[in-house]
Amino acid sequence: MSTAPRTNLLDLDRAGLEAFFTAQGEKTFRATQVMKWIYGQGVEEFAAMSNISKALQARLEELAVIDLPEVASDNLSDDGSRKWLFRLGDGNCIETVYIPEAERGTLCVSSQVGCMLNCGFCSTAQQGFNRNLSTGEIIAQLWMATRLLGQQPGGDRLISNVVMMGMGEPLLNYDNVISAMRIMLDDFGYGLSKRRITLSTAGVVPAIRQLREDCDVSLAVSLHAPNDSLRNELVPLNRKYPIRDLLDTCKAYVGEGRRRVTFEYVMLAGVNDSDQHARELVQCLEGVPAKVNLIPFNPFPQTRYLRSSNNRIHRFFEILNSAGIVTITRKTRGDDIDAACGQLAGKFQDRTRRRVRSQTANQVTPV
Repeated sequence: MSTAPRTNLLDLDRAGLEAFFTAQGEKTFRATQVMKWIYGQGVEEFAAMSNISKALQARLEELAVIDLPEVASDNLSDDGSRKWLFRLGDGNCIETVYIPEAERGTLCVSSQVGCMLNCGFCSTAQQGFNRNLSTGEIIAQLWMATRLLGQQPGGDRLISNVVMMGMGEPLLNYDNVISAMRIMLDDFGYGLSKRRITLSTAGVVPAIRQLREDCDVSLAVSLHAPNDSLRNELVPLNRKYPIRDLLDTCKAYVGEGRRRVTFEYVMLAGVNDSDQHARELVQCLEGVPAKVNLIPFNPFPQTRYLRSSNNRIHRFFEILNSAGIVTITRKTRGDDIDAACGQLAGKFQDRTRRRVRSQTANQVTPV
């Protein structure tokens, strides 16, 4: 019996699985066989993979594992959204959200335990950061959600879209996120199209350039401000990759054609929501194939920000829309279970000590 750690097959995309089986003296077609069982049939036991020999099943039991997280909590919103807290093997917990709509079902997937960035309007960022998720921990969220939603093999697809918009900055966990998305795209994985997978980034410019070459899924950018001065405050990453560099990279990402980059803009009362900010944003996005997604701010404990009024959001929308920019106002979903945009927190040990610093800063000194 081997004493080496068993390989989590969820960590391997098709190329990785082919290499794994080749190393065992098997043909590469074993990779597609196993992928069909894991992702197409939702099978986690090697003994149930009936077109694989008993000898190979036994070898897989020795060498490999399909490692899945534990469901720590399962919450259903009044609007039908569903949030899971998944406990990982090291005890850390991450959150994943399913949002059903009339014509689609969207799964919001996490890429890190916490977040390396420090955007003040985001609950995840205020919790600090522990580590990157592995490929297996990313794709397991889709695997688990598919099962927990009662998806039947060969039945109507309940999850039609995946957004890498959960906990973390996906492009700071580049290799594992790319590998997981390749499984989502693979015909023997989940068979999603590139247009049905969206990666949301705060603007890691070099990684956006590389993403275009490696896996050009739909791109969303957390913009949240029309100028560098304000964005430096809201999205500190902007100090390294300012708006003009970011927008030039976005233009190159979509190239010529009908594709657009979605720019996410959280509406913060008295901070970034004035008529002047809207007019600045129109100028900022001139020449960029853009769609703007206005996001009503979703509050969380100890935040100093407030949500813009509905009238202010509507006025902001009108200015952008009248300038010819495709604009939508995101409907808040799942806020009653803290599953809305910016509210995901998970449970984990913060290695950055950011949470402690934040709590100290918010303490009131007794008189």
